[in-house]
Amino acid sequence: MKLNIVPARTGLTWVKLGISTFIKQPLALSGLFFMFMALLSVATMVPFIGAALALALLPAATLGLMAATQEAAKGNFPMPSILISAFRAGRQQMRAMLVLGALYALGFLMLMAVSALFDGGQFARLYLVGGKITEELVLQGDFQVAMWVAMGLYLPLSVLFWHAPALVHWHGVSPVKSLFFSFMACYKNFGAMTVFGLAWTGVFVLAAVAVALIASLAGNPMLANVAMFPVALVIVAMFFTSIYFTFRDSFEATPEDAPASADDAS
Repeated sequence: MKLNIVPARTGLTWVKLGISTFIKQPLALSGLFFMFMALLSVATMVPFIGAALALALLPAATLGLMAATQEAAKGNFPMPSILISAFRAGRQQMRAMLVLGALYALGFLMLMAVSALFDGGQFARLYLVGGKITEELVLQGDFQVAMWVAMGLYLPLSVLFWHAPALVHWHGVSPVKSLFFSFMACYKNFGAMTVFGLAWTGVFVLAAVAVALIASLAGNPMLANVAMFPVALVIVAMFFTSIYFTFRDSFEATPEDAPASADDAS
């Protein structure tokens, strides 16, 4: 496995590829994204361990969407079974993916524990367990500090796990090493990753402005609230589609890499 250093403008290319690939297979990729969301939602319903279980499944589920994107980029129609590619690649890789998921859940719960030091756990409980969001709660200084602390800590966590599922699945890298390689890839391609993030932020902002403008021209401001939710879901699905290309262009397979299973993208 070889790390590729790409120019900053590649970040914009990743966004374009995510959007264009999604447009090629909109029904399949949007359907798989909704299945992805449903899987995590069902996991959260498991008593006592629901939140941790959903977090542990996130790397494997994200890998499934990446495998689906790989198939769509080849011009193939990704079937629903591709979403569980991580658990069909052999016992060793399945075990490694479960370990990776456990590490992600542990890391996320630890950052929530740190945020709880600032507001007594109000933000953490709201995020992990759910509850009613009130204006009074959101305006509390301690709650806002906890929220920003959690967001700040999530950035390095996401960098560690950004490429990790794909490295475990397609390159046979061990879970701990995959975190190191993921971090190094994001660090070395900081410019491209920054452009990638800013470009997607721009897409969300432009979509919100467009929806608000259309609702205003239609003389129905409430239309913006109704329409923005499905529009946002489609954009998020496109975002997840683009993640595969950030991995594809950041790493190059070498002969000594572990061969992928025949079930990789089926």
